[in-house]
Amino acid sequence: MDKTSEEASSKGKKRQRDQQPTDPQTNQPHHQIFSLEDNLSFTDTLVALRMMRAQFPRIDKVSIQPFILRSQLYSSVKDRTQVDRELESLRREKVVRIFKLNTGQDDHAIMFLDDYLNQMENVVKRLEEKEGDQVFKWFRTHVIDSKLEPSIEHQELYTLLSLGGMVKDGHISLLINAGLLTRQLIDPNMYWFAIPNIGSVLKGLSQGRKEVLSFLNRRRYKEMMLASMEKKCLRFSPLDMRFHLRDLIGSGHLKTVQTSTGLLVRVSKD
Repeated sequence: MDKTSEEASSKGKKRQRDQQPTDPQTNQPHHQIFSLEDNLSFTDTLVALRMMRAQFPRIDKVSIQPFILRSQLYSSVKDRTQVDRELESLRREKVVRIFKLNTGQDDHAIMFLDDYLNQMENVVKRLEEKEGDQVFKWFRTHVIDSKLEPSIEHQELYTLLSLGGMVKDGHISLLINAGLLTRQLIDPNMYWFAIPNIGSVLKGLSQGRKEVLSFLNRRRYKEMMLASMEKKCLRFSPLDMRFHLRDLIGSGHLKTVQTSTGLLVRVSKD
């Protein structure tokens, strides 16, 4: 290869390095978003949400938009009061919606509003064609747009749906069957807003939590370097190890310890 060709090749390689693809949510090169240790802590809740959204694992055979657990935010933004305050502001500004999950008493999922509307649209489109009913449009237009809290009372739901047309008893059953609402066990007059199609993923979330803790508990000191742990694959969860580590650190089941060779993740003592 002559000198001119070598220079062209060198410039081409340099140009490839300089033009590495970036993530649209975080504007960071893709290779920089993969390490949990380098992206564990943030000072801003919205930045943390966007980063975790970009890192949400791709799940085969399930159509689900990215969601973030409140516990994952607690693992990344050290001031929990700040997280709760900023989440409340983002909810009121219709940037995100917050959902109560059935996987634990304190489990909440956060989904960007646009992602939730896309998730709902995919499910509702099929059901509208099958059921031929307008209640889904009423729900989207009159309920979701005005009721921002995680739950809604039966009469308020009925009143908001009535802005669209004549509400029948079967309409609310359609919304429940579509996965848009779940009835509260303590008070059957109240409903939780829900993320449709999330059921199998939540099952994996519960199983993955048990699998990660079981793996660490079997180790002699119940600990492992975070960088090594992150590379492990899970058998029983469609969510990746990084997703579960953030969750378990934020919920207090795991803790991190800084060492001379990096972060160590360890099972918390009861």
